[in-house]
Amino acid sequence: MLARVAAILLACIASAQAEERAAEPDGYRSENYRAPVPATLRGGRVLTTAEAEALWRDKAAVFIDAMPRPPKPPNLPAGTVWRDAPRSNIPGSIWLVDTGYGALAAPTEDYFKRGLARASGGNMATQLVFYCQAHCWMSWNAAKRALSNGYSRVAWYPDGTDGWGVAGLPLVDAQPEPRQDEAAPTR
Repeated sequence: MLARVAAILLACIASAQAEERAAEPDGYRSENYRAPVPATLRGGRVLTTAEAEALWRDKAAVFIDAMPRPPKPPNLPAGTVWRDAPRSNIPGSIWLVDTGYGALAAPTEDYFKRGLARASGGNMATQLVFYCQAHCWMSWNAAKRALSNGYSRVAWYPDGTDGWGVAGLPLVDAQPEPRQDEAAPTR
């Protein structure tokens, strides 16, 4: 009897999760980035936490964090202390900040392309895994963008650091890859 109740409960949970999934759009998501995401990525592979962990442990992929970071406001009053919001990511990841928006300005698009070229060593067949947080379209957009730039082995990990952390897997403090006009972080 208990097994039947458990099976019914699991079926209800799976059904609720399926209803939360969004349809995969033809283009990039350009608004409401923190919302239910699709279960698919045309041309790419969607990873569970266990699959992402296996690739990470085997060092079989380059992990790319697409989480955005608010910039320091240019008009802060003199003497105002600004602290960037902390970000933890999957160890060994490359954080290509702000590259998951629906439309990218030319400098950000260039930053994304240069970051992928550096991360892949110029090999378009390098396994790339994109993530940010659960229910976040930034990583889906970035993965789709990598596919449109010719990368052939693109995976998307939709649970991101939220799923990684819940699974008890390690997270480390992160700094974004510097843009061409920025100095490298000192940490």
